Amino acid sequence: MGSFWLWLIVTEVLLPVPCQPFPAQGEKSLGVPQPASPQLLEPAPAYHKVTPTITNFALRLYKQLAEKVPGNVLFSPVSLSSIVALLSLGASADTQTRMLESLGFNLTDTPAPDIHRGFQSLLHTLDLPSSKLELKVGHSLFLDRQLKPQQHFLDSAKELYGALAFSANFTDAGATGQQINDLVRKQTYGQVVGCLPEFGHDTFMVLLNYIFFKAKWKHPFDRYQTRKQESFFLDRRTVLRIPMMRQKEMHRFLYDQEASCTVLQIEYSGTALLLLVLPDPGKMQQVEASLKPETLRRWGQRFLPSLLDLHLPRFSISASYNLEEILPLIGLSTMFDVEADLSGIMGQLNKTVSRVSHKATVDMNEKGTEAAAASGLLSQPLSLNMTSAPHAYFNRPFLLLLWEVTTQSLLFLGRVVNPAAM
Repeated sequence: MGSFWLWLIVTEVLLPVPCQPFPAQGEKSLGVPQPASPQLLEPAPAYHKVTPTITNFALRLYKQLAEKVPGNVLFSPVSLSSIVALLSLGASADTQTRMLESLGFNLTDTPAPDIHRGFQSLLHTLDLPSSKLELKVGHSLFLDRQLKPQQHFLDSAKELYGALAFSANFTDAGATGQQINDLVRKQTYGQVVGCLPEFGHDTFMVLLNYIFFKAKWKHPFDRYQTRKQESFFLDRRTVLRIPMMRQKEMHRFLYDQEASCTVLQIEYSGTALLLLVLPDPGKMQQVEASLKPETLRRWGQRFLPSLLDLHLPRFSISASYNLEEILPLIGLSTMFDVEADLSGIMGQLNKTVSRVSHKATVDMNEKGTEAAAASGLLSQPLSLNMTSAPHAYFNRPFLLLLWEVTTQSLLFLGRVVNPAAM
């Protein structure tokens, strides 16, 4: 039996900056319905049929990873769900149905063609050029040159997922690995280098997905305010000394008594938002258990403007997983089964997925462009007393959720337990 390599690589670079006052009507926000207008009578974009399911999938996967991984957790829900959906294009009708249902889709409500068109709309929208937000999403197929792929699969993969196909010689692992690594390094601007897992002579295909995200805060942190040796409490007995960025600004902010956590929303230039969730001491598991779509909606409706003294670690973390052991725990076992019919890819049976590798990185610091700092002047209400601003002190493990606002899609989800661990 031949093995089937499914390789995902994800990189994210965040150039952090403080947050934005409570949005006026029409400004970007997360989870808050916008007022109706005649223009909204037009058909909703197709991505609306997939983004809620991607969020549900993300929260299910996060809980499995959080239970099994004691430290930092980081992955891209958009990356993982899109690559499974792309793979299902090469499956028989029955196998495709099981794969899409395991992602959380109800094929009675949303047939497979609508799901694929939803991903097509999502990926196209995320990939639109922007002067304020650098966001690239892509798929590539590396196919063994001795096999003849099904043209229908190649055409559908390119049309719906923008996947480009390349011929590869998997018997020459060194040269092929270099070919794939060169592509990844180029597409991620050098952020991901030499990360290809080993593959054997029986490999016939590598399916690659990458996301590159780079954004500047609406208002940069002043690097002269950063303290180099602040305490970060890994637990009650272990303390790290790390750089801590500081800023006093208006933020959209709430305290969720039910979940025992503080939630902070920070805006980037462009159509991106970052949610930071700080559990009360000793309450991380309680907060993780409460992570549900309805919790995210509740937060989106309860944010209020607050002047906060924000302390946020400067950090760079990464996480790598072999998800073939994790995905079956949330129902995604079909593509690993010997009985899985993926003959739509090569016209051959008995080709199964043996590995799902995923890597994500986040780099968070003070930086912002001069233009962003110059245009981001924030007018403070005179009635607020700057000396009595409450603290939002991220000096213990916290969660991060990175959203693209237009599509309401969850690009990255993670837990920062140790900001000094790579």
